[in-house]
Order: sequence, then C-alpha cells, then structure tokens
Amino acid sequence: MNVIPNLPKEFDDFIAPNADRRAIIRDYLAQRGVETAVISLDGKNHIFVKFAKSAYSPLFKLKTVLCHYDRVETSPGANDNSAACFQIMDWAVRLSRFRGVHNIRIFFTDGEEIAGHSSVKDQGAFALASLYRRLGITKDDVYVFDSCGRGNIALISEKTLSHAMKGNLARLYEDLCKRTEQLLSTVCPKHWFSLPMPYSDNAGFLACGIPAVVITVLPANEVEQFARNLLENKNLKQSVLNPSERDSSYKEKLPLTWQMFHTAADTKENLTEESFELMQSLLDALALSKTISR
Repeated sequence: MNVIPNLPKEFDDFIAPNADRRAIIRDYLAQRGVETAVISLDGKNHIFVKFAKSAYSPLFKLKTVLCHYDRVETSPGANDNSAACFQIMDWAVRLSRFRGVHNIRIFFTDGEEIAGHSSVKDQGAFALASLYRRLGITKDDVYVFDSCGRGNIALISEKTLSHAMKGNLARLYEDLCKRTEQLLSTVCPKHWFSLPMPYSDNAGFLACGIPAVVITVLPANEVEQFARNLLENKNLKQSVLNPSERDSSYKEKLPLTWQMFHTAADTKENLTEESFELMQSLLDALALSKTISR
C-alpha cells in the first residue's frame, strides 16, 4: 500500500487534540465557496451542506450521505472518521460546481461514537432520522461513509441484516443494498465485498425504519483474513453486530484497521493513497447515479 503523500494542511488541525472539528469543516467548505448550516438536535450539532435548488429533481430519489465528524477523545481519529470527512468535503466542492442534477444531501453528523457505549436513541443520527420521519422523508437512499481512508477494497454492510428487519423496511433495505452493490460493481468490479460490519450512523436510521447502508474501506489482505475468521468462528458475526455479545478475544479477530479505531494508533501515517482514489471514483459515480422516484 502507498501511504498518501499529501493531505490538506487543515487535516493536521482536524486530528489535533482539542480541535474544533465542526468549525474546521465549515471553514474548509466556506473558503471553497460551499455554504453550510448547523442543525442542532438533542444536543448534537450536524452540519448540512447547501446546494443550489437546480441540483435537485423530484423525478429521482434523493441520496442522503452521512459522515460522522465526532471522534473519541483518546484517538486522533485519522481514519475514524477524518479521512471520510475530507473525502466528502472535497466531493461537496466538486458537487457545488456540478452542472446538472445530482440529488445529493450531505450531513456531517455529530454523536456517532456514543452509540457503542449507550442506547442507539442517544446517537446523533437517531435524532436526525427521527426528524426525517416527522417530515415524511422516508424514501431517500441513505449512505453512511465511515473509515474510508485505508485500503483498496470497498465494503458494504451485507444485506442479510434484513433478516432481522420486518416487512417493508426489509424489502427497501435489500433493494438499496442491491443497487449499491451494482454501483460498486461498476466503479470497482474487483475491489468490493459484502461483509458484516459494526453499526455506524445506519443504526439510528434503521431504528427509525429508514433503510441505510454503510460503506467502509479495508486493505485486501485484511478483508481476506476477516472473511476466513468469520467462517471459522460462527459467533464472530454476532459479536461484530452486537456489542453486548463481545468477549475478550473479539478484537484480535477483527481487521487490523478496525483494531486501531479509538486508539492512539489511528494516525494519518496509516492512511493510504489507494483509498482516496477509490472514494473519489465511488462518490462521483454516486452523484451521477439516478433512480426513478416512486
């Protein structure tokens, strides 16, 4: 893997201790002509990216993109989730100059990291999804990008999660997964995989009955080893999906990239150029993709 040679100077500020990450995102975008607004819900502050009305058409489904900007205090959070924040900020700049319809909504969300230690209802995305439901916004395609700065394989949360869902939600979730897999097959036909992943901001949306998929990135060798571990240990999948079922040996069976989450090892030196190239192609293809609204 090739370590990414150049990152914006603001990246170091973003991963520094005590950084005002919300202000850095807003300033970074404002300096590049992109307007944002802060939406405060239940004590969490989400950043909404504003695009021109001409970027939207009611003929096609809206695509909501979520990327959490909060981090645990013990980690620089270079991959979880600073890399994706900068990938999507740069994408927002490209979208602001896009001529035509893209139907993209972008939120940089607050309060994702709390979900592993508390109820999903305390997650910032849950309050945002609750607002969506109150406003009747239940037909968006929701994409969550989390930890996308290391590796060359795009992972999507496997659609077998729908077995735990009921009725219309299961159907809509499987449909969203299928279309996302088709997108990945077009963008990176030999560089994507479907595996169980820890919940991210999708947890809050699924809890509100709104389908949402997670996309992350891993090195190929870590994907291969994790797939083997899942086959050899039948309890590993449930441990990945359910924090209450994790034992002391759980972490060593995870990809190395995930083992670095929430630790001092999650530094920019572990980010890779391949992941940024992959994400640029994937995000641009997502903007161009269109699904007829029904």
